[in-house]
Amino acid sequence: MSGEAELRVTFFPPLYLQRRIWVLDVLRREQVTEIIDIGCGEGQLLAVLCQPALCLPPPDPGVLASPSDATETTIQADDLDLHPRRVTGLDISSHALASAIEDTSPAAANASYTRWEPLEVNIWHGGLEIFNPVFVNAECIVATEVVEHLPEEILADFTPMILGVYHPRLLLVTTPSYGFNARFSPPGSTNTATGFPDPTKRTDRVFRHHDHKFEWTVEEFQVWCSGIAQEWGYDVDTTTIGRAQEKDKWGRDEQLGGASQVAVFKRLEGETWATTREEKSTQMKEKSKSQKDHRLLETHHYDAHVRAGKRGSVEEIVKAVLDKFEEWEEAEVRLEEIWFVEEIGAMCGGWFEVLIEAIEGSTKFNLQRSKDQRRGDWRVLLDGGRPGKKKRTSEWAPEEPTDELFEEVVQEGYRSDDDPGFDWGSGLYSSDSGVDLLWDISKEGNAWARQSAWTCESSEEDVVDWSRWSTLSAAWDLDRPE
Repeated sequence: MSGEAELRVTFFPPLYLQRRIWVLDVLRREQVTEIIDIGCGEGQLLAVLCQPALCLPPPDPGVLASPSDATETTIQADDLDLHPRRVTGLDISSHALASAIEDTSPAAANASYTRWEPLEVNIWHGGLEIFNPVFVNAECIVATEVVEHLPEEILADFTPMILGVYHPRLLLVTTPSYGFNARFSPPGSTNTATGFPDPTKRTDRVFRHHDHKFEWTVEEFQVWCSGIAQEWGYDVDTTTIGRAQEKDKWGRDEQLGGASQVAVFKRLEGETWATTREEKSTQMKEKSKSQKDHRLLETHHYDAHVRAGKRGSVEEIVKAVLDKFEEWEEAEVRLEEIWFVEEIGAMCGGWFEVLIEAIEGSTKFNLQRSKDQRRGDWRVLLDGGRPGKKKRTSEWAPEEPTDELFEEVVQEGYRSDDDPGFDWGSGLYSSDSGVDLLWDISKEGNAWARQSAWTCESSEEDVVDWSRWSTLSAAWDLDRPE
């Protein structure tokens, strides 16, 4: 098929970001505090996980002097945050891990954001087929865009090691959907111009990346997932993500689904399953003894704020808030704007609920809240106050999206995760490299310039500008590097 017959397919956000958003959403929903990224590459996911949470998790009983329905309001999905305590990366590429070490270092962190919880980061070098006792009984293991790069003998070790030996509470897996590849060509055609014939010669399929050892259809992925889940004692949910922005003129969108397949494995508890996993994984442990152990390359420690978990008095907090109203010359502000004043957050010990308690219990303020609204968007009115003399633009106030935000920028040879590919023999593998959702990254030679876009800041250069990222053009190898 000629290149002229290739169909235009674009994604927004870019496909690799949709995968990362999916991972982060699951981690938030499951309130995961320990994550191991198998095939972490240059550490893009790890760098996100190193960003501090907005506040501490809700306090234990006794921290609040007078709990109310406002402080005990169920946190909305939009308010859920991640609170990782230990983050670990494993990769076989020393070169990629050098970047992961640098980008997860406390020295690379944005000092503008207060850290309320300690964090430990460990970077390991080695193959996933090698046993690491530190990984046993992990809370969550993530393997994004990994399995399709594994040679047959390594793929055979994947589930016995991950689900058997390590048996994490959660396993998150993503992999390309082979069926979606048809979306890049008219019916009856195969994209041989920019695709890659199966390098193993086992099939006549054309893949998205030269190093893919296979690409599964939805049915094949479901069979694999359900089979290993049943064998090792897990429940599993699968779906696809990453729909094309363009409507397929042949009406195949629903049939083909998304470009990436995702699966969440949840461990089944009980002594019977624990015994089964232990017995079935013994051989895997013995096999690994003849191989070189993983090597710990670096450990980073992030310290929490000195006042984390040490709240001040209600009177102290109320006075500080009143002072800010006077300084800002405002009679009404969002609750989140108050929280991001560092000294106020410190007075609250890092607990958002303490701020709510102080404001709600004071006769100086009127807290306007809604169950369907993010807590950060609740309005705080100064009782008897008057509108400010000038309009203040808060650095934390979300900006209205502009047309430019959604402008599509197309580049030749489009990409999704900047994946350099896996080669277990030569020691090169990476899982999900690319521009991170929370970072504005510009690449110039080997230098990476970063500006945090962790919050909605008012400065234009600090706001994530999606229009700067390619939404993927007609060349269809979704994982091809630049």
